[in-house]
Amino acid sequence: MFQPNALGGTSTFGATPTPSTVNPMKDFEVVSPPDDSVSSLAFSPASLPQNFLIAGSWDNNVRCWEVEQTGKTIPKSMQSMQGPVLDVCWTDDGSKVLMASCDKQVKCWDLNSNQTVQVAQHDAPVKTVHWVKSPNYTCLMTGSWDKTLKFWDMRSANPMMTINLPERCYCADVDYPMAVVGTAGRHLIVYQLEGKPQEFKRTESPLKYQHRCLAIFKDKKKSPTGYALGSVEGRVAIQYVNPQNPKDNFTFKCHRTNGTNTSYQDIYAVNDIAFHPVHGTLATVGSDGTFSFWDKDARTKLKPSEPMEQPITRCCFNNNGQIFAYAVSYDWSKGHEYYNQSKKNYIFLRPCFDELKPRNSS
Repeated sequence: MFQPNALGGTSTFGATPTPSTVNPMKDFEVVSPPDDSVSSLAFSPASLPQNFLIAGSWDNNVRCWEVEQTGKTIPKSMQSMQGPVLDVCWTDDGSKVLMASCDKQVKCWDLNSNQTVQVAQHDAPVKTVHWVKSPNYTCLMTGSWDKTLKFWDMRSANPMMTINLPERCYCADVDYPMAVVGTAGRHLIVYQLEGKPQEFKRTESPLKYQHRCLAIFKDKKKSPTGYALGSVEGRVAIQYVNPQNPKDNFTFKCHRTNGTNTSYQDIYAVNDIAFHPVHGTLATVGSDGTFSFWDKDARTKLKPSEPMEQPITRCCFNNNGQIFAYAVSYDWSKGHEYYNQSKKNYIFLRPCFDELKPRNSS
């Protein structure tokens, strides 16, 4: 069980405590964070007994830490790409990490040998990488700004399959047997992955502005049934693939400051969405430097955070839902003139299991 220690925060590890404005939630600080903005975060799968966290960043590197039960983090290793890393994922057995980069390549990092090998290639930066495990095949799904989605066996230099997209791939998620891809131009495409990947449904985003992130959610039987989509204008859409009732699909506002009669509301981008693996509730993180926990079924906010000094760029839960990880770093939402090189990047870990329990339906 991942528990806060008696002293809380990070000071127990002999490190100097971070100022409260940097870590207002008093969460555990990951040591040796990336040197540039964090673009991707992923915890190791349930097949491994320990918790490992990987982070890809704009400094071209992917780092790996072991997370102990106390909240202490131990840097394990690091690998580099030839360009900023845009996405990372694990293989289902936890032995390898896939790294997608602006250098148009995906590399496979074998954690046991600490070697990397190129396993995928596109004609433009690779924005998303997901491991697909089906009963009769395993493969890698990559989405790129070259307007293609590719599926790779990894033992071959050529993709098993290439699907043309209507626009550049901006976000994607996979939860077998479903994949969802969001592209520029507000296109959303749902694929079914059984047998071989094929398009199931194509829709336009219910959100008026550019979407930025999406995450698949499951029903009570643990089958993927829909997805949450976040946009640059502080809004999330909950979309069922086959809604039983048109009212099942809805949108909600988040990551905004409350406007008054005399002032405008400040609206921020939703940078990432993650669903809790046990409770099915969700977390959103935004350019306003906050995270929020939500119960989509009760349509209510479970917990807001205090604002950080910088945006929160990414978030994820570990496999049993005890730990919430979030990355605090500049997301360029206000342009280069707001970039402050002296501001450090942080990754924080929060014991979260109870905070994400759904509201009682009584």
